[in-house]
Amino acid sequence: MNAPAPERALAAAAPRLSALVVARDEEARLPDCLASLAFADEVVVVLDRTTDRSAEIARRHGARVLEGAWEREGARRNAGIAACSGDWILEVDADERVTPALAAEIREVIATSPHARHLVPVENYIGGRLVRNGWAGSFGTTAVPRLFRRGAKRWREQRVHPGLDWTGSEGPRLSRGALVHLVDRDISDMLRRLDRYSSARAADLLEAGDIGTLPGSLRRCLSRAFKSYVSRRGYREGGWGVLLAFCAGAFPLLAHLKARLEPERHRPGGEGA
Repeated sequence: MNAPAPERALAAAAPRLSALVVARDEEARLPDCLASLAFADEVVVVLDRTTDRSAEIARRHGARVLEGAWEREGARRNAGIAACSGDWILEVDADERVTPALAAEIREVIATSPHARHLVPVENYIGGRLVRNGWAGSFGTTAVPRLFRRGAKRWREQRVHPGLDWTGSEGPRLSRGALVHLVDRDISDMLRRLDRYSSARAADLLEAGDIGTLPGSLRRCLSRAFKSYVSRRGYREGGWGVLLAFCAGAFPLLAHLKARLEPERHRPGGEGA
């Protein structure tokens, strides 16, 4: 039996949600990530220089796949946003999962929100441990601006932690459920991430022609470590809080030292690029 005309009109007017996943060689994590996005109207998966079975897995889950090669994080994320057709877009990484409670709230929000974007809460795991405190800026956060109207968000052209340009207002932070982030498998994984991030940041500094100064980088190291351990209450996490403070503080200092001491290795197009 056909639905009454008013119900058909409401269904036609309901905003469409695109879920966007940007990944590289994530065949082990993609299935659970994509399964958690079944509530979206469309799933778009951007695969950057991928050599594993990620494309096959994404298509098996009904996702539309965009494959290519992007040197900069901002460029590949913008390519994914451009490929989405929904009224709203939810950005999710392959190591993240949307809980059912968060999925339900997202649906409610996009149906009524007059705003252009909303922060999404994040629960960060290191291995099997939920670490609630100590996440600070460059090395992790407890809320991310991932839910937004199409056309409201554009990433800048940096390699790591690119800035954002927005249009429209920010609405209330979502409060039910969370984006579960399996951020690091163990301490070694955390340190490898620090190495990758600082190398990419060094390339950005060299390309900009401004690597900063050693005293300034030392100040940022200490202030970020303090923010992580004290202001963001990393001390509540015991040794994990110490590790987070170390990584958050070391990031800007390592990036500066790599750019200063090994410019030929980290300069775009150099031997380490």
